[in-house]
Amino acid sequence: MRKALRWLPAFAVLIGTVGAGTAPAGAATAAEPDIKERVLKIPGMSFVEEKPYEGYRYLVFTYDQPVDHRHPSKGTFKQRFTLLNKSTDRPTVFFTSGYNVSTTPSRSEPTRIVDGNQVSLEYRYFTPSRPQPADWSKLDIRQAADDQHRLYKALKPIYTKNWLATGGSKGGMTATYFRRFHPDDMDGTVAYVAPNDVNNKEDSAYDRFLAGVGDKACRTQLNSVQRESLVRRDEIVARYQKWADANGRTFKVVGSADKAYENVVLDLIWAFWQYHLQSDCATVPATNASTDELYKFVDTISGFDAYTDQGLEKYTPYYYQAGTQLGSPSFKSPHLKGLLRYPGIYQPRSYVPRDIPMKFQPGAMRDVDRWVRNDSERMLFVYGQNDPWGAEPFRLGRDAAERHDYRFYAPGGNHGSNIAQLVADQRAKATAEVLDWAGVAPAAVKKDAKLAKPLAPYDAKLDRPQTLDRQQTLRP
Repeated sequence: MRKALRWLPAFAVLIGTVGAGTAPAGAATAAEPDIKERVLKIPGMSFVEEKPYEGYRYLVFTYDQPVDHRHPSKGTFKQRFTLLNKSTDRPTVFFTSGYNVSTTPSRSEPTRIVDGNQVSLEYRYFTPSRPQPADWSKLDIRQAADDQHRLYKALKPIYTKNWLATGGSKGGMTATYFRRFHPDDMDGTVAYVAPNDVNNKEDSAYDRFLAGVGDKACRTQLNSVQRESLVRRDEIVARYQKWADANGRTFKVVGSADKAYENVVLDLIWAFWQYHLQSDCATVPATNASTDELYKFVDTISGFDAYTDQGLEKYTPYYYQAGTQLGSPSFKSPHLKGLLRYPGIYQPRSYVPRDIPMKFQPGAMRDVDRWVRNDSERMLFVYGQNDPWGAEPFRLGRDAAERHDYRFYAPGGNHGSNIAQLVADQRAKATAEVLDWAGVAPAAVKKDAKLAKPLAPYDAKLDRPQTLDRQQTLRP
């Protein structure tokens, strides 16, 4: 997820009594035992810091987790998580971005809807939640799901009300995998803009999407600018290398500034639609724009830092997973014929240091896909109509309605799409289901879903959409 979900994305965007900002600090927990002390009584818990936020307790902890849940005796690592505590008599939302955890107080959309607590877990192997030394073979979707399961089991005696899982982009994937391996832990799952690459070798859905997204004029101009960016590559790469030298950036993993630039340009169209709207087409420069203008546009949309060693390092765990289990998108670019110098470079193996072995497991995503279609219950998938990652979505079974499984699309939406952006009837239905799963649906909503709305009022700081780092197309 690049500048917006400007993951997460993506990612992590976003009825009732007291909401954030309406009660004195600590009022929500004043009548109950100190939540920090209760959590610290759990074996393996360590306190990191507390940040005040009106109406909540916001605490950062680490929890000792097995490196290998199948063989717990083989060592542990400290996994970081945050706790946004409203009250133990409220439901709890288990959030993950699928990447690092933010230590700035924030509230996911389902947390606001149910006016609840939020536990946010850092994904294993994202620093500092990485075993040392790192055995990369223990980074897989089952081990990560077991991390969530174990933390849930530890906290459930304190937070006894209903639990929901959520996340955006890779976080939405993570919430789905958690539910697949531990289907009885959560009372419902809300997965935002979550890709589902069932067959990594068959990516024609992305070609069809890119051929029809937005209007023809915008698609044509984006293709033209992408091609022109490669026509002028020598001039731009020289500037790119100069920028890298001045800012301490290197290209050992990808191989060179020229190779990195080819990846940056291949990202351009996908990244535009991932984080922008049809209305942003006016910002696409003319084909005969100055090189300076072209350089700035490519940097704004794709980000020159993305394929440097320093830009890649933070996301090595993601690229490892993409190249071993999750899969990654590929698409045809016939308009770039004769301009690409490095066939096959645009894939996860190119972004992971060579001393980390990788072998793809084609059955991992097929297993999850089958489970979602055949056995899942109380799951809501939200996608954006114009988000490339939604070209291969999770598929629901024929009896999805009976199992309370839903898949909705935000009209014109990008990778930051959420429930609030759905059309009115779907927005109400989704909100009503989330309230029901959490066990807090008002009587009026149970009778008429059209009355459903978030239980907590909007908080400009707590509910602001998260701004993600620039990132490559291959990272959701």
